[in-house]
Amino acid sequence: MHFTIQREALLKPLQLVAGVVERRQTLPVLSNVLLVVQGQQLSLTGTDLEVELVGRVQLEEPAEPGEITVPARKLMDICKSLPNDALIDIKVDEQKVVVKAGRSRFTLSTLPANDFPTVEEGPGSLTCSLVQSKLRRLIERTSFAMAQQDVRYYLNGLLFDLRGDALRTVATDGHRLALCETELEKASGAKRQIIVPRKGVTELQRLLESGDREIELEVGRSHVRVKRDDVTFTSKLIDGRFPDYEAVIPIGADREVKVDREALRASLQRAAILSNEKYRGIRVEVSPGNLKISAHNPEQEEAQEEIEADTTVSDLAIGFNVNYLLDALSALRDEHVVIQLRDSNSSALVREASSEKSRHVVMPLRL
Repeated sequence: MHFTIQREALLKPLQLVAGVVERRQTLPVLSNVLLVVQGQQLSLTGTDLEVELVGRVQLEEPAEPGEITVPARKLMDICKSLPNDALIDIKVDEQKVVVKAGRSRFTLSTLPANDFPTVEEGPGSLTCSLVQSKLRRLIERTSFAMAQQDVRYYLNGLLFDLRGDALRTVATDGHRLALCETELEKASGAKRQIIVPRKGVTELQRLLESGDREIELEVGRSHVRVKRDDVTFTSKLIDGRFPDYEAVIPIGADREVKVDREALRASLQRAAILSNEKYRGIRVEVSPGNLKISAHNPEQEEAQEEIEADTTVSDLAIGFNVNYLLDALSALRDEHVVIQLRDSNSSALVREASSEKSRHVVMPLRL
């Protein structure tokens, strides 16, 4: 195997792929990145057995085909430290990889490509297409509500709910729920639910860009694969059943409060300074045209905030964990948000004033 490549062309896919590679591995080969040259294409693969990333780049110079694995971090650190316009020459020489650039020369240890594990190529039973910025938005608006190391392992991931012509992502940790949906360009027509684990969600979010490039989403029995022209992402799925999230969305929450999102967020952040560090509880009181937020702590300190609200609701007081409300408001983008309430013991629904595509459910706190 022998090829030459510009530093920038190699560094971009290498950084993506190296992000999956864990520093401490039980299998030495998992610390490596697999390099494969076929024709005029170089592919780089990294995996931790749960998530696999393959980056592809076209080579401009004729190359000698072959495959080998080299230490991911060391190769990336070498590329980063070289000058921006460096031309890198990589060649396999007697079970070592020689990396040359200008007057620099590095010899790296290798492991055979045959030892490198690949995520099983199960047939993808369902395929759909969408613009990558839409999928990125779905993940950004919901992933923060995933549980962390919950014994209910199926909550430690993000639900992808394929609903024929639409895709929903849903996350919950039992105290709050985040839901966002988008239409699909090419509808799959089928219905399917899968749970992508936390690491898979994080890596996928890092990979997706904000442009209008199209990606293909392929759902298999035990894996999900996202394909873009220059990269393929594969993640194993959590084998579990996600709770019936639609039952959690409050029905009959007809007492609506419409407020300026940024004004509410700033008021909550100020009130949170004096909330109880353990419970993070704040009290929200609604009266016609007004929203009052108060917080206090064991030191007998107190914060009070009042903001204008478009509402006719009177005499309703409800407690919330301030962090959950702030997370929901940060995920929304509209200038105004609507908070739908039923009573002081029921969950609140927080959504954008102009759309119901993104919704957040927050459980009440007893104050």
